[in-house]
Amino acid sequence: MLYQTLILGAGAAGMMCARFAGPGTLVIDHARAPGEKIRISGGGRCNFTNMYAEAKNFLSANSHFCKSALARYTQWDFIALMDQHGIAWHEKTLGQLFCDGSAKQVVAMLVGELQRAGAELWLETSITSVTRIEQGFSVTVSRDGKAQTVTCHNLVLATGGKSIPKMGATGLAYDIARQFDLPLTETRPGLVPFTFSEDRFKPLAGIALPARLSNTRTSFDEALLFTHRGLSGPSVLQLSSYWRDGEPIMVNLIPELPLYDLLREQRQAEGRRDLTTELSRLLPSRLADFLSAELRLKGRLADQSDTALQDLCQQLSNWQLTPSGTEGYRTAEVTLGGIDTNALSSKTMESKSIPGLYAIGECIDVTGWLGGFNFQWAWSSGHAAGSAIAASRR
Repeated sequence: MLYQTLILGAGAAGMMCARFAGPGTLVIDHARAPGEKIRISGGGRCNFTNMYAEAKNFLSANSHFCKSALARYTQWDFIALMDQHGIAWHEKTLGQLFCDGSAKQVVAMLVGELQRAGAELWLETSITSVTRIEQGFSVTVSRDGKAQTVTCHNLVLATGGKSIPKMGATGLAYDIARQFDLPLTETRPGLVPFTFSEDRFKPLAGIALPARLSNTRTSFDEALLFTHRGLSGPSVLQLSSYWRDGEPIMVNLIPELPLYDLLREQRQAEGRRDLTTELSRLLPSRLADFLSAELRLKGRLADQSDTALQDLCQQLSNWQLTPSGTEGYRTAEVTLGGIDTNALSSKTMESKSIPGLYAIGECIDVTGWLGGFNFQWAWSSGHAAGSAIAASRR
């Protein structure tokens, strides 16, 4: 069977690419249903984009690569598509947009769009081999227990990265890239919780509070969540993408709290109050007790000098911790690194060395922040490749 375009992966990027690539396009995926990561994202409501998406919200060895695609298919373009289909949405926080209803609405919308564009979708189809031929590419697949060969002029890698293997992630795009000598940058888990040895924070599991997490390169002000194994929450997931093994992180537990002034006032008003008790009024009580032991706090407020209160505030605003690692790909929301952007056209996502070979979405070395940015990259990169393919056919 000959197709104009074969897209490997029926995720966000692959389906968006098919919508623009149009007739003669086949999308295949080994899963039973398309868009499984879309379906589970955002607690089942899909954080489908971010109102403030721009290049600064993405990590890549080449920070300029994503600019062209993001500029040509913006968050407002995808919002318009949602509105066109009557899918209600709302802003949750920090520009993060979610469906009012189910994420399944987004999946159904994309499937409908690709079908209206004249593309086909094959599910429960696994890839056996990919070879380059004179007309383009020959791909052997297994479908319904039978081997079939599909030939195509254009081959699009849209199979994602290694994150969340229970959803079927395999790193297939990297294997195919290596086969065709496309360079790869180092891959590692991103947007992932930190772990600590000896269940250090197990007594604090379930506590959440606003915090500022930082390292020597960046900082994020969002919620922090203590877990049985370590630290999670938006601020942790964000910082994890900028973290390397063995590096310390700094935790500010009082980013917006004028703790020094509050403690001085209370010292004057209720000096006999225990310092730990007073902290429990300002921080979660279990956390206050934990910190009292961790920082060896004792005595009444009246016993604390200005210097002692300043030292305490400094410790709470610059609590240095060194994670033992992360939860890994098992819970990582994205994969950092991937196919080197220097090997691709930033306008079309096509390989510079192999005509007709494209790579889009998470398998490329472009990774967004938490909050809808990675979906926006899927929409934008899928549009870039699909539009280029459609234009080449005219």
